[in-house]
Amino acid sequence: MGASLEGQLVVAISSRALFDFEEENRLFDAGDAQAYMQLQLERLEVPAPPGVAFSLVRKLLAFNDGAATPRVEVVMLSRNDPVSGMRVFRSARAHGLNSIQRGVFTQGADPFRYLRPLGAHLFLSANAADVREALGMDFPAAQVATHAVRASDTHPSEVRIAFDGDAVLFSDEAERVFQNDGLSAFQAHEAEKAHLPLPPGPFKPFLAALHRLQQQGTPAMRIRTALVTARSAPAHERAIRTLMDWHIEVDEAMFLGGLPKGEFLREFEPDFFFDDQTGHIESAARHVPAGHVASGVRNSG
Repeated sequence: MGASLEGQLVVAISSRALFDFEEENRLFDAGDAQAYMQLQLERLEVPAPPGVAFSLVRKLLAFNDGAATPRVEVVMLSRNDPVSGMRVFRSARAHGLNSIQRGVFTQGADPFRYLRPLGAHLFLSANAADVREALGMDFPAAQVATHAVRASDTHPSEVRIAFDGDAVLFSDEAERVFQNDGLSAFQAHEAEKAHLPLPPGPFKPFLAALHRLQQQGTPAMRIRTALVTARSAPAHERAIRTLMDWHIEVDEAMFLGGLPKGEFLREFEPDFFFDDQTGHIESAARHVPAGHVASGVRNSG
């Protein structure tokens, strides 16, 4: 019987999301792919420093420790060339991520088309165009803010993940009302429809996969999630009822009524935060790892 990823939470990630390749990437962005490849080859024995999503990946892979069958699969999905891919795998081993053994390296070609055969529940990349294409294919995807601070080491036994609501966990239905008619109309719309679940957004499948992983249980690791939204009462009720309808719980919910999210996220200390608004990402990135979800009406221009 052939190998299968069925039943596992599958994360596809680019090399720049997992490792800090920003110095090397400046050569690639300058159009000198050959110099980039040569530099990676020269640094083959030098482990790349951890990148923005490193903590998230390391902790998710810890769910495999002691499990009879793997629960999480992390696959490198990169525009890097195969030669540079050697350094990626060596860096993973050097940092103890020995279970990262699969990868697709496309040497500049579109990598997102491989998300479908992988059945990925999440795609993290530093390439905005790749993220948009992945979201268009209905895969949860985010562009990592490569300048964001790295995750805290305070909670080694918890994977902490924070999500925005509208256009991330939920559809942008309510956000469109806010954009078109303002806050009062938004509040009235959500109060009127409080009993109706919001349609799912691009990250519902990832949240559901995390919920399944948590239910499988492990004595060493757990998942802690937070909803961090600009909603406030009375619009909070529809968000809560939607999660109840999905039979998915979050551990914390922050209804901030438009307050900057960064300082609240600093206190929650997530391994990663997902939001559809670049302003919220910039606020968050000063304190925690963050990624932009280019979804919904605010990203349609």
